Amino acid sequence: MVNCVLAIEKNYSNFQSSSEISWKCMRFASMVPERFLKVFTRSALNVTRSPRTWVCDALVEMPNKGRRVKRRDGQQEEDDDDVPVKQMKVVNGSAPLCFDSPRDFFQSLISPVGLDEFFQQYWEQKPLVLHRSDPDLASYYGSLFQLSDVKQLCARGLRYATDLNVCRCVNGKKKVLNKAGKVKFSQLKKDLEERRATIQLHQPQRFKDELWRIQERLESFFGSLVGSNIYITPQASQGLPPHYDDVEVLILQLEGQKHWRLYQPTVPLAREYSLEPEDRIGPPTHDFILQPGDLLYFPRGTIHQADTPAGVERSTHLTLSTYQNMSWGDFMLDVIPGCVFDCMRRDGEMRSGLPRNLLTAPSFGSDVNKRMSVFLRRLADALERNDQELRSTAMKRDFISHRLPPYLLEQADLEPTGKPPSLEDTVCLRFKEHLLLTVEPSQDNTDEATELVVFVLHSLKNKREMHMMGTSDDDDEDDEEEEVVSQFQGLRFPLSHLAALEQLLRVDHVPAAQLQLQQDEDKAGLLLGLWSEGLLQVCQTP
Repeated sequence: MVNCVLAIEKNYSNFQSSSEISWKCMRFASMVPERFLKVFTRSALNVTRSPRTWVCDALVEMPNKGRRVKRRDGQQEEDDDDVPVKQMKVVNGSAPLCFDSPRDFFQSLISPVGLDEFFQQYWEQKPLVLHRSDPDLASYYGSLFQLSDVKQLCARGLRYATDLNVCRCVNGKKKVLNKAGKVKFSQLKKDLEERRATIQLHQPQRFKDELWRIQERLESFFGSLVGSNIYITPQASQGLPPHYDDVEVLILQLEGQKHWRLYQPTVPLAREYSLEPEDRIGPPTHDFILQPGDLLYFPRGTIHQADTPAGVERSTHLTLSTYQNMSWGDFMLDVIPGCVFDCMRRDGEMRSGLPRNLLTAPSFGSDVNKRMSVFLRRLADALERNDQELRSTAMKRDFISHRLPPYLLEQADLEPTGKPPSLEDTVCLRFKEHLLLTVEPSQDNTDEATELVVFVLHSLKNKREMHMMGTSDDDDEDDEEEEVVSQFQGLRFPLSHLAALEQLLRVDHVPAAQLQLQQDEDKAGLLLGLWSEGLLQVCQTP
């Protein structure tokens, strides 16, 4: 191993790109253990430091081979690396929903309504109420979450406001009944039974495996983040006043009954949450009761309120929400700056200076508006001629860095698998649903002109326990560290590799030698880079 370290430092001290790093890693792959190669390649691809530092990182991160260490009492104990990964609980395979693919899952969720019917007649248009008399589905819904789960979670240390709210609608207004600090289940039961308050649990997919499974499928289907809340409301009580949300909503009734009233939107496809006084919303357009196994969908902006009828011990329902800030307007905010940047490179008039003191003027005036309209027409013409490529960066990065990781039983399944790929192999991507490409300006601080590069981003290492939890002011420093880490959840390649990456995404498998790259070194570098990140495997050998 020492000889390998010296050889690396001597011969590979001037790596210029991900491809060259990966290619030269392959050149000495036969000299070092495979597990060392995996860690070394990841370090070299993600961090611009010296080869000696890459090697040190790899040696530090290499797993130990069952080494035992002495305890103070003289006995021996195994290293943490020897402890097997604990199996997560999963619902048995008889679930009435189909998890084979994201499309199959959503189809089974809204059955008997078909996908085409749903998106043509209901999506972003009007509510859909599905009353079902299916004991198996009702039983499955009931297994997703129960009041007893709250008791178990309280023992793990839930906190008010962060993890859970206690609230009640009083005279048309929301009254929050939270205490300070950690949640005690005895207090929750008292609030539920004596004060007739609603328990609102935030993002239960952090704790319940089957909800993780459901929301991971939905995020893959929509290509958008999916959040959730659990609402437990006692009889003859209401948790929230009439309001509308800025998300598309799916309601799954898990336990008991819930009386719903929906109203005509005052702000169709709203972009923000808002309360609506009952004297302004008029009569309901829909008035119904959901039973266990029933499903409700309504578009963002739909005014709604819900209560548990008298005579029903309590109601428990799951709210799934998606498509927040996923409009055409949001997309334009993301892609237009890049379009303007590209146009400035080829249009000298757009690079001409502003009139003196324009920014200090009280208003810009009609001449500025006319000039801007000329530039915008040029941009629109370029888009219609397909002369201008649209590049989404912020929306893609936000989605991939905050979505759920793949639903897997063991963390080891996310690591590189099999032997390192060679040009003689047939290869395929892993976790395609959790991988995306962005084309962005290079962030290198050099004196050279800015060039475009392609990033391969993924969500394999996202933290399930942080999903959809947002941030607080107290966590600013931690957030900055998390942001730095998230930038390395993937790889960077030259723009010339884009066609080959898109080729891998399009097909199920491809002979490595047929990748759309000119040089074998580039092909080999791309293969090893993706393999070291756990994104590619050899799927067939001659």
